[in-house]
Amino acid sequence: MEKASASKRCYLGLGGNLTNELGSPSQHIHNAIQSLKAHPQVTQVNASSLYASKPMGPQDQPDFINAVVEIETTLKPHDLLTLCQQLEQQAQRVRLRHWGERSLDVDVLLYGDEQVDSPTLTVPHPGITQRNFVLIPLAELNPNVKINGIAIADLEQSQDWSGLSRLS
Repeated sequence: MEKASASKRCYLGLGGNLTNELGSPSQHIHNAIQSLKAHPQVTQVNASSLYASKPMGPQDQPDFINAVVEIETTLKPHDLLTLCQQLEQQAQRVRLRHWGERSLDVDVLLYGDEQVDSPTLTVPHPGITQRNFVLIPLAELNPNVKINGIAIADLEQSQDWSGLSRLS
């Protein structure tokens, strides 16, 4: 009998700025969280507040709604990525342009304290330390989390609320 995989504490970034027939960005995030809670290999799902943020890419698009979710999972990193992509598909995500509008984006931010560097997945997420719409909700969930050995509280962007507002 195969030994069960050890559970890892992981953080996922969720965001979106397009409403479609399935709902608003807030509803897409809520639905993704519910799907995570229902997944047999995901436990202890904790979500941050929702935040509104200015678009990072092209400015001719609606503001984003963002959140960070902390989970415990026995999924391997690439299987977790597959789950994230399935959540995006459930929200009918369409990739129109780089950093463009979308119904839902789900990124693997941190996978335990592991580093992953493959053509399809990089963990910690490459832009994590420059994005206050990720760092501030991440700090809300766990102010002691470290990114590449640096405490989140010591990262300047985790204190910078520029273009960001807490919704709930």
